Amino acid sequence: MWDMNSQRLGLRVAAFFFALFAIFHLVRLLKHVKVTIGTFHAPFGATWIALIVAGALSLWMWRLSTR
Repeated sequence: MWDMNSQRLGLRVAAFFFALFAIFHLVRLLKHVKVTIGTFHAPFGATWIALIVAGALSLWMWRLSTR
């Protein structure tokens, strides 16, 4: 069924998780959810960067998996 040693499967799983992270960041930006860890408040600028990086990595992994 699935070859667990397949690079293609690994790349697609990684692409899925990066896409999931990008979606979470997008939802945070759209809903204006504040993230606080202890006394630290995560800035929305960092979320924009994380959204772009996670989205780019997801696309990159997916494209690599189709070769």
